[in-house]
Order: sequence, then structure tokens, then C-alpha cells
Amino acid sequence: MALALAEIVIFSLIIDWLFRKVRLPGLVGMLLLGVILGPYALGCLNPDLLAIAADLRLIALIIILLRAGFELSKDTLNKVGKMAARLSFIPASFEAVAITILAPHFLGLTYLESAVLGFVLSAVSPAVVVPLMIRFIEQGKGVEKGIPSLVLAGASMDDVYVITVYSALIGIYTGHKVNVIWKLATIPISICLGIGAGLLIGYFLYHLFDRFNPRATKRVLLIIGISILLVQFERLMKERIPFAALLGVMAIGFIILEKRESMAHEISARLGKIWVFAEIMLFVMVGVQVNIPVALRAGLAGCALIGLALIARSIGTFLCVCGSNLTLKEKMFVVVSYLPKATVQAAFGAAPLAAMRLAGMNSGPGELILAVAILSIILTAPLGAFAISMAGEHWLAVAPATLHQDYDAAVASEGILNTAGIFSHSPYLYPNSEPDSLKS
Repeated sequence: MALALAEIVIFSLIIDWLFRKVRLPGLVGMLLLGVILGPYALGCLNPDLLAIAADLRLIALIIILLRAGFELSKDTLNKVGKMAARLSFIPASFEAVAITILAPHFLGLTYLESAVLGFVLSAVSPAVVVPLMIRFIEQGKGVEKGIPSLVLAGASMDDVYVITVYSALIGIYTGHKVNVIWKLATIPISICLGIGAGLLIGYFLYHLFDRFNPRATKRVLLIIGISILLVQFERLMKERIPFAALLGVMAIGFIILEKRESMAHEISARLGKIWVFAEIMLFVMVGVQVNIPVALRAGLAGCALIGLALIARSIGTFLCVCGSNLTLKEKMFVVVSYLPKATVQAAFGAAPLAAMRLAGMNSGPGELILAVAILSIILTAPLGAFAISMAGEHWLAVAPATLHQDYDAAVASEGILNTAGIFSHSPYLYPNSEPDSLKS
């Protein structure tokens, strides 16, 4: 397995460099590398590595969500809070309703089966979106109006909404008794409990670090370890307590940032270095899950359905940002940022099929749902990542230089750079803070 990891890292770094040379996002190359090396194409990966692929994806996702938390300031959230709340459910609802109406005509599914498909497809992918938003924050693009933070917050809550509604629909479809009102009520409950738990943990860790002053690396390892335990707690308690653990992970960074910016910057810089490896694991392992033969079963009808559903989603997203102070290009950037699919579709695409087989039902609709879910990843993950990168490059304004001149000098004196030569934490968000000296 060590040899397989080494091969993935080497190939990913080469492909990342090649894609950047031609001005394409490196993560698109990593996704394609995973598809090519995966069991449904060349089948070159070690089976032991495939067995832990889900855990590798989870750890990488936790790392990037922690980084997101360390970039979400209270002032920024106050700016975008209402829009983020709308983005958490309106675009997904538009897309799911469109699929519910259209899928019976395109794929021959019933309306209930179409609704299940709709909520499998309607989740935006944090695996694709969050890293790109973090990059824009580091570059100062759109931060004056909080646009990357808006997308981060909305996309994180979007998944909670989609997964909750999906679980209610699949329960109804397979004949289980489902309290729909309670299921819907669990959405705000799980969001509040997840954020609350993260804030408490972050507050405890802040005081722990403040009192004992451990090395920066030890702080980061402790935060990652506790975040993994938080996600595991959600898995153990999911039938009893609605709990959005990934929102809790982001809240840990948020509260440390609010309590002491210099400490948050220091931790974020360390997480940025770990992310160099975690990014490779996340995108390659997402690509590994893409089953091309299954996706081909959906055919042109599946492609047409996904395209029309994305149009409906885009209308919903645009309505969410109407009436704001964003320019038309900035609004269109938010629309584009809500297109990629990967994480939820890879995790839940096969779940309806498994549920139908377990209930002794005809598995044909489940196979079709899986095919369309995989097809949505193939179509939207690489193209969406490319579109977000290009849109951010051309449509987002960089924060005024006056916001970061003093901070640039302070950070330069500390020598805090990531592997891309970009400051690992954002001078555009925290212009007057001075980071603690980094410890080895």
C-alpha cells in the first residue's frame, strides 16, 4: 500500500503541474487520474488502498473544512448570513423538484423514485467547492463582500438539508414508517447541534492551548483527531440525535479565530501544509469511485436530465442572491459555484439500490439512480471545478491593497508560505493581526 500511495502522490504532483501550465485547475487532473487508475478503468490501485479510500476522503474533507472554519470571521458571516441560509435549501429544492417532474418522462421512473433521485443529485459537492473557495480567500478575491465565505456557509448547510430529505423519501419508498414532520424538523436541529458542539469544543481547545501553549503541530493534530471523533459520534448517534458533525468541524476553527486571530492563523498555516497531501487523497479517491460503465447506462437521457436540472438549480441560486449588493458577475459566480457534484453523489448514489434490494423490491430503479448519480459526477465535477476557477479569476475583484499592506510585511517577516507561494492565511481578512511565531 505504501508503494501505491507513493505512485499516487508522484503522478498527482506531475498532473497538477501540467494542468496548471495550461491554466486548468490541478484538482481536475487529480479527479481524472483517480478515474483512470480506479477499478472501473485500468484497475491499477492496490485493493488495500481502495479498502480505506472512504476514510482517506473523510480525513481530507475534515482538513479542508477546518481550514474553512479558520477563514470564516463573524463580521463576514454577518454580511452573508441571510443569503447563506437561502442558499442552503432553495437551489437544491429547485433542482430536486425539476428532476421529480422530468425524470418520469426521461427515464421512466415513478414520481417518488424521481424525488429520491432528485435529492441524491441536488447536493453541491464540498469536496470540489470548499478548496476553491479557500484559494480565493487566500488570494483576496471576492473577500470584501464575503463571496467565498457565502458559498462556503451555504454549501455546507445544503448537504444537511439534502441528506435529511433523501433519508425520509427512501424510507417512505421502501415501506418504512417515516414521520415527515419530524424529519424536516431535524434539519435545523442538526445544524444547531452540530454548530453548538463545534463552538464548545473550539472554546475548550482555545483555553487548553492558551494555558499549556503546545507546539503548533500538536495543536493541529489534536484538532484533527477531535474532529474525526466528532464525525464518528455523528455516525454512532445518527438514529437517535440529529447532528451535523461537519458543520461542527467548521465551528471549531471559527471560535478559535474569534478568540485569538494569531493562533488561528498559525493553525491554518499548518493545515495548509497538510492539505498539500490531503488534496491529492481527496480528489484521487473521489475519482476512483466513478464507475464509467454504470454511468453509460443513463445515456443521453440522463445527460439531458442533469442539464435541465442544473438550469433549474441555477435559477434558484440566482434568486437567492437577488437584491444583494453583488454585481451581476459576482452573482453569476455564486451560480457557477453551486454546480459541481461529487461527494454526496459518490456516497449515496448506491444507497437507494441497496435499500431496494434489502426490502426485496425491484432493483431496476436503484440501478438507474446509481447510473445517473455517477454520470452527474463525471459531467459536473471536472467541468464545474474548471468553471469556478475561471469565473473566480475573471469575475471576482481582489480586495483593495490598503486592506493588506501592513499585514504583508508582518507575514513576510514570519516567512509563512505554502507550497504554491501564496500566503497560507488571508491577509485580506485579517489586515492588522500579527501571527505567533511558528514552532517546529
